[in-house]
Amino acid sequence: MTDTGVDRKLLVEWEDPAPAAARIPTMPGIDYVRGFLDGSFPMPPIARLLGFELTEAEPGRVVLECEAGEQHYNLIGTVHGGLACTLLDSALGCAVQTTLQQGQGYTSIDIDVRFLRPILAGSGRLRCEGTVTKPGSRVAFAEATLVDGQGRLVATATSSLAVFALQ
Repeated sequence: MTDTGVDRKLLVEWEDPAPAAARIPTMPGIDYVRGFLDGSFPMPPIARLLGFELTEAEPGRVVLECEAGEQHYNLIGTVHGGLACTLLDSALGCAVQTTLQQGQGYTSIDIDVRFLRPILAGSGRLRCEGTVTKPGSRVAFAEATLVDGQGRLVATATSSLAVFALQ
């Protein structure tokens, strides 16, 4: 191993996610998601761990962003596909959440991901847009795209998500 003289550390801090999650049954999905956007709720621990943030939310659509870095690298020296998949999965779920009525929840049934090009620490700010293609009372469908800082498409995903009553 070579020593580059660069001190590489990552400190991850997060807040208890339970108080925000407890609010899910009490509000429409779009209001819940916008609570993360406006800072009423702290971003969930996975977002803090991987370094992504919610930057846009409207009914049926969300945008997440992340700066890819060495901390996301796998053993072959590129950003691990798990980061891309997590961003895509999060955008898919959040997009569906924005369409739900008060008292409804969701969970993923499946996800189909296509990795189109490698992501590196120099790829720039990643932008992941999730869009609901068909809302539903029992199953919703969504798609997501992930682009790099130059606007190049690096991955796509589609998902089916089960919708259910929370009580």
